[in-house]
Amino acid sequence: MTIYKELKAICGENNVFIDEPMSNHTLTKIGGKADIFVTPQTYEQVAEVVRLKARYNLPFMLLGNGSNMIVKDGGIRGLVMYMSHLAEVRVEGTQLIAQGGAGIIHAAQIALQHNLTGLEFACGIPGSIGGAMVMNAGAYGGEVKDVIDHVKVVTPTGDLVTLTKDDLALDYRTSIIGKKHYIVLEAVFRLEKGDASQIKEKMDDLTFRRESKQPLEYPSVGSVFKRPPGYYAGKLIQDSGLQGKGVGGAEVSTKHAGFIVNKNNATAADYIATIEMVRDTVKQTFGVELELEAKIVGEDLSHSKGQ
Repeated sequence: MTIYKELKAICGENNVFIDEPMSNHTLTKIGGKADIFVTPQTYEQVAEVVRLKARYNLPFMLLGNGSNMIVKDGGIRGLVMYMSHLAEVRVEGTQLIAQGGAGIIHAAQIALQHNLTGLEFACGIPGSIGGAMVMNAGAYGGEVKDVIDHVKVVTPTGDLVTLTKDDLALDYRTSIIGKKHYIVLEAVFRLEKGDASQIKEKMDDLTFRRESKQPLEYPSVGSVFKRPPGYYAGKLIQDSGLQGKGVGGAEVSTKHAGFIVNKNNATAADYIATIEMVRDTVKQTFGVELELEAKIVGEDLSHSKGQ
């Protein structure tokens, strides 16, 4: 209760929640409860929350928009910080400045409105700006490192720091941000003036390709596995005959084998068991070890608090 009161003093009474269902905040619609769930509204509040969790040595998790995350059925112990209030996107000249909680799809749409080219690849990536920076998100031949200029972050000790592109160590689905457990406050992208009709045409084409190939009609974590060197994860899964198969309410998508969908009120245990089934089958069939792109967090139901 002491921590709860301190968090309310930092962020305001309406921005701190106890036993918040994580299923309300993940794109899989799966996940148990978070002990404490906080939604800061300013950069300084983010820093103060980080200092508080460091002072009390609290278990801590940052939540973007829950697009690349599977939360176990037992939920999250400690503190979850949700960046939904820090979602502003603005344009200054050819720079686009986006706060960490903004959706990268929204940022791509704002770029289009200002006739700026460079973010078209992101028009279908279902993640936050912060998550996109952690993962060096990319699609259809483009990625964050192609257009990022600099990023403002909070360190694990609550310091505000600016990192240049060279500082970020951006590589395939990785960056220094994830490795150092930094929290992205805002990212500044350096774009170029372009022709609005050409930008829109490209975004419409990429959106059509995504919607026609991906199972967007069901909740899912998005792309489950990283691309193995020399292969495509979806092709390996498809050729293993796994489409339409799964555990409980989870299923390997019949539309795109690289996706596992929550087809019928799946639990996290169903989803994770389906992932393991896919990994085991592909390993046995092709000798290829699939590496997770999605993150699994939290505790199993049997280990959750009070059990």
